[in-house]
Amino acid sequence: MLVIRGHRVILPDREAPASIHIEGGRITRVALYEDAPPAAEIVEVGELVVAPGLVDPHVHVNEPGRSEWEGFDSATRAAAAGGVTTIVDMPLNSVPPTTARPALEQKQHAALGKCHVDVAFWGGVVPGNEHELPGLLEGGVRGFKCFLAPSGVEEFACVSEADLRRALGVLSRAAPIGSVPLLVHAEDPARIRKPSGDSRCYATYLQTRPASAEVAAIEMIARLAREYHVPTHVVHVSSEAGVEAVARARSSGSPITAETCPHYLTFDADEVPEGATAFKCAPPVRDGANREALWRALAQGTCDVVASDHSPAPAALKCIDSGDFIAAWGGIASLELSLAAVWTGATAHGLGVCDVVRCMSEAPARLSGLLQRKGAIRPGADADVIVWDDRARVTVEAERLQQRHKLTPYLGRSLQGVVRSTYVRGQLVWHDGTLAHPRCGLLL
Repeated sequence: MLVIRGHRVILPDREAPASIHIEGGRITRVALYEDAPPAAEIVEVGELVVAPGLVDPHVHVNEPGRSEWEGFDSATRAAAAGGVTTIVDMPLNSVPPTTARPALEQKQHAALGKCHVDVAFWGGVVPGNEHELPGLLEGGVRGFKCFLAPSGVEEFACVSEADLRRALGVLSRAAPIGSVPLLVHAEDPARIRKPSGDSRCYATYLQTRPASAEVAAIEMIARLAREYHVPTHVVHVSSEAGVEAVARARSSGSPITAETCPHYLTFDADEVPEGATAFKCAPPVRDGANREALWRALAQGTCDVVASDHSPAPAALKCIDSGDFIAAWGGIASLELSLAAVWTGATAHGLGVCDVVRCMSEAPARLSGLLQRKGAIRPGADADVIVWDDRARVTVEAERLQQRHKLTPYLGRSLQGVVRSTYVRGQLVWHDGTLAHPRCGLLL
């Protein structure tokens, strides 16, 4: 038996001294701090935080097909370093995308023997593939992702309202009501504008994707979610207007949830340097007023989830040399930095460790249908546990990052919170900056 104990254990309803008893990869008992069998292996962490492993439901691994962008080995290594014990892989930008059962099987095969944390998969909804959705469900996907605006890759086309109606009709019949979510990149393509101005200036890119595009898309999908009774999740909400649209949809009875990302909670559009294309993503990072609105939405529960939207690419695709925001690939790499980035902001906004665990462990596990196993320290759950120092600070340095490409807008930034140990189903995977037990992740 393994017992991890400390004075600051994050339980489902409180922070308290406790001992976590682990056997066979599961938590068998959560007891008083003093309660540890003499024969047990005891890990004593004192005043460090003991929390459930993070569940990141928005990770682009890109393998097979674009593993030079990011692959399962490097992505899950980064996850372990950042206290993420489960990732849910997005259906793009791999080739083929996960829009049919054979493609899912190719992706699962590509992941075998490479994963350092547990991995689950989303399927994709694209025009005309509604007949593939039942097979993807049978193959084990946790739900489906679609784009209302162009995704950036030709093989994963965006959908219209008519496409969504066909897909939602299938989902409403193929799964028990409320069990399989549809995740939506919510930007109305009709409201995306052509660029005008200096392409090295971030404001030129920012004005192409106004918050009104987010609002219009959220209003449309909320209406369809209510009509078809299919839970719908808005990924990467970026604006105050988007948050307000989610709140209106909920008040009207729409089964809708929402997430935001560490970069929207951290950065301010007014501070993005000229040509700094590492900051480019879609929807874009907006100004400080929108950032503060997102923090309020987390505190109030309008945003349920914080997910990384980890989407790395080689430096050439990010147009680092030219600094062209219009031509650059839109995606921010931050999987291993998410906890520290969010905690750094949370401490300045009156949120505590329990709040961070709620939106980065519990709520994402619920979204992805994994709450029985993941997202909380409780008897019967997988022994996914992280030990982290919430007071330590670290400056982000490229050479320490585990992700394939070291380019991230966090480089040089001081963040608070350092993961000391990551346990996946009771196995110590990451410890003091080193991968301690490789390739022990499962495909869920």
